[in-house]
Amino acid sequence: MLRSLGTGATFKELSGGKLKEVEIPLPPLPEQQRIVGILGEAFENIALATVNAETNLKNADALFESHLNDIFSKRGEGWVYQKVSDLAKHSLGKMLDKAKNRGEYKPYLRNFNVRWFDFDLSDLLEMPFESEETEKYTAEKGDVLICEGGYPGRAAIWEKEYPIYFQKALHRVRFHKPEHSKWFVYFLFACFQSGTLREYFSGTGIQHFTGEALSRFVVPVPPTQEIQAEVAKFDALAVETQRLASIYHRKLDALDELKKSLLHRAFTGQL
Repeated sequence: MLRSLGTGATFKELSGGKLKEVEIPLPPLPEQQRIVGILGEAFENIALATVNAETNLKNADALFESHLNDIFSKRGEGWVYQKVSDLAKHSLGKMLDKAKNRGEYKPYLRNFNVRWFDFDLSDLLEMPFESEETEKYTAEKGDVLICEGGYPGRAAIWEKEYPIYFQKALHRVRFHKPEHSKWFVYFLFACFQSGTLREYFSGTGIQHFTGEALSRFVVPVPPTQEIQAEVAKFDALAVETQRLASIYHRKLDALDELKKSLLHRAFTGQL
């Protein structure tokens, strides 16, 4: 209702004159007091339930992060510490330059599309690529893509069966041993959460995770069998954490809808 009274094409404003046109339903004072009492008690309960759901959501995330830290803080037998440059080849994607770029328009990934452990492909942009650039600027299944800027360090593994082009804002990391990919992304996430990854960032305003910094980034590397076992545990815990997060998000949405419903009923005489 208020939106319809607003003026302005881009930013709606509600003038004093229009505000005077708003009609407010006013039941008798005893009825107002009764409704306010009902809403006050209901909103207090909703607020408590919301806090509990948000706390449970944080606890689920904390459990996952705690397990990662426990594993990566170990100094197990046979563990070695190697730079990314020793474990993989990495490179940046293609620079977006409308004046110079030639070729056929193709969808590509930018840092916006990379989430932790996953990709948002709902908003892919396109730019021209020439056929000889395909190998240099595409990620294949198993490659890790890391944000260089914007969201420095955020990373996910490309798991699709088809290749995808990527922009200069992203690093493509292709490990010599495929089993290192997931282990590395989990370790990168643990470092990001603990704040230690920021030691590798450069820039005072907009920070970057440069190729040079990525190259010297040190990764703990256990024996292959141990990597496979721990990654399987990480995967299982991540699935459970996501399941719990989905439940808590649905609860929060339901509580928000309940609040709106109560307000609607209160001002339409249904309480």
